[in-house]
Order: sequence, then C-alpha cells, then structure tokens
Amino acid sequence: MEIEGRTFLVAGGGSGLGAATTEMLAGEGANVMVADLKGEATGGKVRFVETDVTDEASVRRSIEEALQSFGGLHGAINCAGMASAEKVLGREGPHSLESFAKVVQINLVGTFNVVRLVAEVMVNNKPAESGERGVIVNTASVAAYDGQIGQVAYAASKGGVVALTLPVARELAASGIRAVAIAPGIFDTPMMAGLPEAARESLGNQVPFPSRLGRPEEYAALVRHIIENEMLNGEVIRLDGAIRMAPR
Repeated sequence: MEIEGRTFLVAGGGSGLGAATTEMLAGEGANVMVADLKGEATGGKVRFVETDVTDEASVRRSIEEALQSFGGLHGAINCAGMASAEKVLGREGPHSLESFAKVVQINLVGTFNVVRLVAEVMVNNKPAESGERGVIVNTASVAAYDGQIGQVAYAASKGGVVALTLPVARELAASGIRAVAIAPGIFDTPMMAGLPEAARESLGNQVPFPSRLGRPEEYAALVRHIIENEMLNGEVIRLDGAIRMAPR
C-alpha cells in the first residue's frame, strides 16, 4: 500500500510510539486521524478526536470523523495502551482483580474494538490492483513472551494481542485486509521518561545491540515498512535489539 494520499487512524497517536507514527505518516503524505484521550487538533492532514478505545461509540465517532474529514480509511495502527506493575501475591495481598481487568480492557479489548470497527469500514474500500483494501498494525510487547515478575496483567494483555493477530489476518485475508503486530522491547516513551537517568541507562544496557532504549521513530519506520510490504501478514515482529527479559 502506498502511504501518500491514504488515510490512517492512529489509536494512541497523541504520544510515544503513536505520536512518532503519526509524524511519519503525515511526513509521507498521508491523512492521519489521531484517536486518543489527549491531543491537539492541528488541522490539515492531521486531525485529533478524543477517543476511548474501550468504548464502541467513541471509536465509531473517530472512524466517522476520519471518513468525513478525509473521505476514506485505509489503515489503522493500534498504539493505545497502559502498563502496570503488581505482583500476583504482594505485601498487601493478592493482585487487584480490578487493576488486572483494566489493563486487559485497554490493551487487549481496546485493540480488538478498533480492529473490528475499522475492518467493517475498510472491507468496503475499492481494492487495489493486488486486491488489497486495508492494513491493521497492532502493538504487542516482548512481555508477551518474556513477562517479568510484576507484569502479569501487562504480559497477559499483550499475549492476547499476539494470539489474535493470526486468526484476524486469516479471516480478513478474504477481504484484502492485512493484520500484523509489532512487539517492541524497551523503548524511550513517556512511560520511561519519569525514571531516573541511571535507571534508563541500566535498562538500555540490557539490550544486546544496540545497547540503548529503542527510539519511537524506529517503531514508526517498521510501521511504514509493514504498510508498504503487502507480503507481511499474520506475523508478530519483535523490535527489541535481541533482548530477552530476565525474570525481574
């Protein structure tokens, strides 16, 4: 799929990996609808609509905004999510069921909510010469494979994103819609910004090569390649510098 002139919805596009993706897409000539809880309406090729990915009506509004503003929708990138740190059995008792459910609701259910609703629209797109009608890129995490102690909710939610990628791709293949997931390692996002510099450096040193935190623009570069390479489908790509997370 060519990026220029196409319209993409970026869930969680107001910061971190999503913001870098928004910038990349706009720079390549795409129209971008940023669907996030916070953001700015910049006008032109980039628009913002306040969106809660866990709410059907909210996501439908963001899709409708994209259709009204740009006349179509050709792709969606799911970057909305949250992290958590809580043990199954902590000093104050067992893991909160409410906090576990919240993480899964945002990271997994929210991702699927966007997937199903954008697919409903993209299936009606005029197919390209190859038959392609759309592309969906979800964000998993290396925690889906190497979840650390205290990451049980986060790892479970991202494991769900990994698991849904292939069945979604298989089903939507008949409609010319691709589905791919990226599993980032340790990236320099707002979640990391609050850590002391020594802690950030320590985390970066755990990456075999390059021994540093990932840069959001490197995530965006992979999104670009996925969009442009239609043979990429049903796959989860680790973007992690070969890190394998230790238990803690």
